[in-house]
Amino acid sequence: MATVVSLEGKRKAPSLEPLLSLCAEDMARVDREILVRMRSPVALIPQLANHLVGAGGKRMRPLLTIAAARLCGYDVDDDRHVKLATCVEFIHSATLLHDDVVDVSALRRGKPTANSVWGDKASVLVGDFLFTRSFELMVDVGELEILRILCNASSTIAEGEVLQLVTQRDISTPEATYLEVIKAKTARLFAAAAEVGAMVAGCKPAERVALESFGMNLGIAFQLVDDALDYAGREAKLGKTVGDDFREGKITLPVILAFLRGRATEREFWKRTIEKLDQRPEDLEQAQSLIERHNAVADTFERARHYGAMARDALGLFVDSPLKAAMLEAVDFAIDRAH
Repeated sequence: MATVVSLEGKRKAPSLEPLLSLCAEDMARVDREILVRMRSPVALIPQLANHLVGAGGKRMRPLLTIAAARLCGYDVDDDRHVKLATCVEFIHSATLLHDDVVDVSALRRGKPTANSVWGDKASVLVGDFLFTRSFELMVDVGELEILRILCNASSTIAEGEVLQLVTQRDISTPEATYLEVIKAKTARLFAAAAEVGAMVAGCKPAERVALESFGMNLGIAFQLVDDALDYAGREAKLGKTVGDDFREGKITLPVILAFLRGRATEREFWKRTIEKLDQRPEDLEQAQSLIERHNAVADTFERARHYGAMARDALGLFVDSPLKAAMLEAVDFAIDRAH
């Protein structure tokens, strides 16, 4: 009698490794460029910068720049795409240094944050240093339109962070405003990273639009998952402290949904803990329970899958190739890293 073997649970988890492998040579050049550009006679600058930039992470944003350039046929034997990828990483790293100060964060990628080691002033100033390095790289590339895209992304990120600060602890914040925040503070740089990669390759206008859309929707999905994991993730796996958003009174989609769907007593809980920031030791567990009761995390993941589908659709313009397949898998990775 034949034995039937169930294949359930055997599906290979999506990974970023295929994309990293295909772009490995260029990404190694990006790492070398990062090290060169972090040099300074002021010893604290490379020391603190390397604490963050050298702490690991997947470097998804610069990887998007390299992948987009290669997808559009970039085959010039120069380093403009490498410089742009490095520029994108520096913009991202600078915002992280500033964000950790604003958020009073103690842990990032499983390590103490720079501000918890060297203090707020040093972190802010080294963040400024990385911003200036990013603008030097833009100028080195020498294309005014690319400079405009990345400068606009930098200002949009700052606007997003300020908007998040304004909405912080405001439990009446609508979902539409929350989406404005994450589009600005996270997705805009994803979009710019992919767009400038296409541009440096001399892409067609339709390809540029497609890759900008790919980056934007991937970035939205990525942040939605991040915000869900703050209530549903495991700290050891995340490399950051679970519940930070709750403790800081940040308005994220799981909280918005749980508040809107909750009874009057539950809404009073959210007003006390988020608006008044009057929190007790057991409140995080209660928040997680309410969010689970109202399927707020599940629905946040569902929205992430929606934006992930739009990111995948944006690549429909390009012919099938191992690189395209790896970029599609990167979308699945960004969403499924929760599991």
